[in-house]
Amino acid sequence: MRRVEGSTDHVVVIGAGLAGLSATLHLLGAGRRVTLLEQADTPGGRTGQQRFGGNAVDTGASVLTMPELLDEAFAAVGESLSKNLRLNRLDPAYRARFADGSALSLHTDGDAMEAAIREFAGAREAAGYRALRRWLTGLYTVQKDRFLATNFDSLLDLARPELAKLAALGGFGRLGPRVGRYLRDERVRRLFTFQALYAGLDPARAIGAYGVISYMDTVGGVFYPEGGMGEIGRALTGAAVRAGADVRFGTEAAWIERVSSRVRAVRTRSGERIPCDAVVLATELGTAYRLIGARPRRPLPLRYSPSAVVLHGRAAKAWDLGHHTIYFGAAWERTFAEIIREGRLMSDPSLLVTRPTATDPGLAGDGGEIVSVLAPAPNLRRGPIDWARLRGPYREELFRTLEARGLTGFGDEFTVDETLTPADWAARGLTAGTPFSLAHTFTQTGPFRPANLVRAAGNVVLAGCGTTPGVGIPPVLISGRLAAERITGK
Repeated sequence: MRRVEGSTDHVVVIGAGLAGLSATLHLLGAGRRVTLLEQADTPGGRTGQQRFGGNAVDTGASVLTMPELLDEAFAAVGESLSKNLRLNRLDPAYRARFADGSALSLHTDGDAMEAAIREFAGAREAAGYRALRRWLTGLYTVQKDRFLATNFDSLLDLARPELAKLAALGGFGRLGPRVGRYLRDERVRRLFTFQALYAGLDPARAIGAYGVISYMDTVGGVFYPEGGMGEIGRALTGAAVRAGADVRFGTEAAWIERVSSRVRAVRTRSGERIPCDAVVLATELGTAYRLIGARPRRPLPLRYSPSAVVLHGRAAKAWDLGHHTIYFGAAWERTFAEIIREGRLMSDPSLLVTRPTATDPGLAGDGGEIVSVLAPAPNLRRGPIDWARLRGPYREELFRTLEARGLTGFGDEFTVDETLTPADWAARGLTAGTPFSLAHTFTQTGPFRPANLVRAAGNVVLAGCGTTPGVGIPPVLISGRLAAERITGK
């Protein structure tokens, strides 16, 4: 494995999202002195939390899987997940409601899910689920160490026995058709393929290897920390401080002082100069390249994931909502064509409605319900929509859609605290107006994804969702560890 050469005693980590916090803990555990800079006043990045009145609202990721990766980060400094966070396993992980009026809950316990599918779609479909679960588990077992959690230096790093095993499992075929071998009911298939959208992909076109995301959701389990998703960043920060990190919030990195190909210091917006031996850039990919003053050398332009319109708000009533409820429209395949390839809004929306107070009522200071609505949308490069004009009308359209699907009076009962569109994500510095970074196309996967080592600066390493291994809480936690390994050695 290639690593940063020369002294690495003092490392500056820029960005206190989960990738930066993971890198910080792994660096501290390896004996490095770490200064962590974050321009916001709170940690967490895209797994953050904001207060609206007395309510604590998760403003980023709402799905936590693979908590053992958090435990690994805490363990780097001699602490543990159990002493820092109290997790609740969500059961069901999701509730699904379909356009035909039917409903199915997704359980991660195999027996419970088999029984639910048998009742919903019959014994044949239940048996297909068992076979699918075995396939998803096989995919994860093959990929977890050698593909998901590995620093790639060249394509030769792929030449390992696990590659042949992945191919034999159908990892390089198409995810949708593969799942269709096991499940015939189109509604049930959706529950085990919609996760491809997390990676910016149409399930029908995603490679089978991305079934590993479905494994995390449907087999590994979905969790929620007491106090909300913002507790993750706060807990990791606390562990870093106790281990000796110099953590500075409200401190923006303005530029990197570089002599030839080696960084000597980080300059902050306030004019401070912080000398260092190495830097981890756990920022938006575009921000990282701007700070370095270089661009990646790639034969193909970068492709970004779809974006989303998100409504955060509150209501006095709970309706019939679980923690996560997915309202599937009838035009499932058409939806992906519209938002990914055509750059248009969904004509028959599929929506994720999150009610975290179903699990943690204490998040709502007024005793009501906290509700967020997420509607996938084209990113600004694929669909240059006039969001200044459409923000209000589209919000009203989402209200009408949810009311038609059973949330009677939603538009009247739901008070919106914040509306976020692709234009708002762009205003926050997210390239293409998407919080989901680069799509996991084949040419942006594994060794083809932007590398975490930077040619122009030999002692700079990248972390976060724009580099290896990719998007989502588990990948960004891994990316922090991989960045630390580039500095400390494995």
